[in-house]
Amino acid sequence: MDPERWQRISPLLDALFELEPPAREVRLAQLREEDPALADELQTLITLDESHEDFLSQPLIPPLSALRAGGEVGPYRLERLLGEGGMGQVWLAARADGLYQRRVALKLLRPGLADSNLRLRFSRERQILARLAHPHIARLLDAGISSDGLPYLALEYVEGEPITDYCRNHQLPVEQRLRMFHQICDAVSHAHANLIVHRDLKPSNILVTPSGDVRLLDFGIAKLLDSDAPMIEQTRTGVRAFTLHYAAPEQVRGEPVTTMTDVYALGVVLFELLTDTKPYRLKRQTDAEWEEAILAADPQRPSHTVLRRAEDAGADVHALRRHARMLAGDLDNIVLKTLSKRPEHRYPSVEALALDLSRYEAGRPVQARPQNIGYRFSKYLRRHRWALATGTLVAIVLTAALAIVAWQARQAVAEAGRAQAMQDFMVGVFESARGTPEGQALDLRGLLDDSLDRGNRELALQPRARAELLGVIARLRIGLGDYREALALLNRQAGILESATDAPVSLQLESLTQRGQALRLLGEARQCIGLMQPALPTARREQAQLPPQVSDFYSQLGRCRRDNGERQGARQLFERSLALRRDDRDDVGTVENLIDLANLQADAGQSGAALQGYEQARVLLQQKVGARHALMVEIGSHMASLQQGLEQTDAAERSAASAFALGLEVYGAQHPATLSLRRQLAALHIEQGRYALAERELREAIVLQERRAHAGSDAAESRRGASELGRLNRQLGLVAWERGDTATALASMQHAVALARREGDPARLADALFDQARVLHAAGRDRAALKSLTEARALRIARYGPRHALIGDSDRLLGAIELSLGEHDRGMAHLAQAVTLTRSGYGSTHPNTREAELALARAQALEGDDDALTRLDALAGLSHGDPDLRRTAWRAQAYAAQLRCHGPDRASALARLQALQGQLGDAQPDGGAIPREVAAIVRGCG
Repeated sequence: MDPERWQRISPLLDALFELEPPAREVRLAQLREEDPALADELQTLITLDESHEDFLSQPLIPPLSALRAGGEVGPYRLERLLGEGGMGQVWLAARADGLYQRRVALKLLRPGLADSNLRLRFSRERQILARLAHPHIARLLDAGISSDGLPYLALEYVEGEPITDYCRNHQLPVEQRLRMFHQICDAVSHAHANLIVHRDLKPSNILVTPSGDVRLLDFGIAKLLDSDAPMIEQTRTGVRAFTLHYAAPEQVRGEPVTTMTDVYALGVVLFELLTDTKPYRLKRQTDAEWEEAILAADPQRPSHTVLRRAEDAGADVHALRRHARMLAGDLDNIVLKTLSKRPEHRYPSVEALALDLSRYEAGRPVQARPQNIGYRFSKYLRRHRWALATGTLVAIVLTAALAIVAWQARQAVAEAGRAQAMQDFMVGVFESARGTPEGQALDLRGLLDDSLDRGNRELALQPRARAELLGVIARLRIGLGDYREALALLNRQAGILESATDAPVSLQLESLTQRGQALRLLGEARQCIGLMQPALPTARREQAQLPPQVSDFYSQLGRCRRDNGERQGARQLFERSLALRRDDRDDVGTVENLIDLANLQADAGQSGAALQGYEQARVLLQQKVGARHALMVEIGSHMASLQQGLEQTDAAERSAASAFALGLEVYGAQHPATLSLRRQLAALHIEQGRYALAERELREAIVLQERRAHAGSDAAESRRGASELGRLNRQLGLVAWERGDTATALASMQHAVALARREGDPARLADALFDQARVLHAAGRDRAALKSLTEARALRIARYGPRHALIGDSDRLLGAIELSLGEHDRGMAHLAQAVTLTRSGYGSTHPNTREAELALARAQALEGDDDALTRLDALAGLSHGDPDLRRTAWRAQAYAAQLRCHGPDRASALARLQALQGQLGDAQPDGGAIPREVAAIVRGCG
């Protein structure tokens, strides 16, 4: 049977096989009426199929079964089978004759697929296909016929995977798949320009390398357009020179093949790339049904195919629907145009197809769709969407800007009226101050109270102006140290802002910042954090528009966190604030944050780094603002504290004195900052042994603090004033004791105890009673001392427990008092317990521990304990760097010499006592308790 006859019979035979026997007989009868010979042939084939199970199961041309790995075909040695199809087999092979070293894909054609002029044809193909030099085409390297008559084609070996598998496995987006398809079109176009039609374009002939490049394979069956040699086209039961699923209708019909045949195959490949399926939906995947679909059925739209998958599959339905929307429209029409049944309805060339895809990607109208005005306009809008959006946005911005300008003009008029009202109000406030009697100081606090009353009257109808006035007065109150009054004003301001609808964010942040500052200065760091923390997101959002207010907010919240022990959180806020202030060229704010960061270093024990930070802040402030700024007071106070901790007492005294002098000028004598510096300066004078200066500062501080306490407006302020007065009186009592003024010392201690009882704080009362017991014991009034100490010890046990280090301090003094009262055993027991508790509580090197060891060693040495005398000598050798340890060492040296002054070491002991008196004279020029005690020991030794 010739191929043309079989091509006609094959689809009819497939259709008859699919019918039931009765229906098959009816169909054969119809065919017999039309063509009796054809019906007889079909009946014969059906009978053969029913009687032989393997009928038509093998191709007409036998397979290549004799080939094995290691065999040779022409000059090539076979390595392994790569694939097999109707045309033959493809092997990975290498050159065997040594002419060159290269691995190739060797395609072996089955005998009988070409005419008798095969050798001449292969030679001609080799010459023409050599013209295909393209980066996306695997070149034909060789063609020939082996010695045993086996035709072969040697192709460039490409290691990759079919393009559809590659796209599916890598889940490539549509844009990248189209870019790869452009490479295919470019390669096919190059072939067409060289008069070559591929005729078998399919995914298995389009490989993607691991680097993502497309390579087109297998031009071995391509028809040369300049060749007249016929090519055999077989049907289902034989061998085809094309793959049916990707064949164009003219190929199935056996009509002439043109470049538009490749356009159709490219359309099938594009359909599969876009949808991961083929364009026809068949019930049975038989060749006859495929041929019928290719010839007569309309292909599905790619978007409809994807939508059907979304309905049928349990995959990501939303993703499939988005994909379908992307394909609908232009891509649908491009694909359908390539799959047209008639070649003249397709794209006229591969270049036209690629150009239409490029139009789609550029957002231009595609030729596959009708070019109506609506379609072209919509494409214009999409193509120029950014320019149009920008133009529209500019128009909207201009319109909004005009509206904002108009609104701002109205706001400016309102702001001007409000500012004029504030100006008139402040002028009226200061005009009213002219009534102050001549020579009498202006009462600033009274003036602020008057201005508040007047503002409530005159600005009653302007809530925003009244809120700003409250903020100004509160800030002045904070500057005066009236923190409680300032907080009350700020709370009133917050109430006004909450009820106002036009309160600006800047004023709200300023109000929160000042309230947080007042709470922190009142010792309420936790309340400060609770108030400010909820507004932190607002501050972050507004920091680009309101850098001054936001940086103040960050700084104040950071200080509250630092006071609450949250150092890391505080550091982050200080650094944010510092960055904003440096960008905003806020020199004073920058200095504030440098001080804040140095404070954190001081808290962490990094004294050297903290001093450098304070010095950097001081230099910057002096250069940018001047030396007489309030921040200089704060810097001096911090530096003095650090220098005192580093045992740089003289430098600390100079820093504190300089800061105190500036504080008097900037703040006044009664301001909390100035009072704190006065106390700090007094403590430094005590450490220097300059008790007269210390007493003068303390007496002045007490007078000023009493004035502040009397001026306090509420119970809380009164309690704080009493607490501060109690500390000052205790300190004054100890200074008076050092100076030998027992009466003043006892009176000050008694006053401190009374203030502590009024304050109601058990811890402060216990401290005051303990110091009172020390002075009473030194004055020889041990019974009174025992009473005060017993109460103090009971308070401390109730608060801290019986094993606390403070109980060890109490037991040390208690043991000394009991020994003075003749209660030897009780006294020694309490001294031993004092050593135990202080060692466990403070550590073995703490000054309080050393003081307890000194008391016990002296008592034991007086009883003749030589080991105790050795311990006294060891204590006498303590470092003199720490002031407290230095005093312990002096007393230990004096006690050891006292025990030796009546024995064989008398001369040495007296010499040591005289040397000690010289040291004490230099270290404590105003005398003190220790110099007096040493002098008494010297007299006893004489």
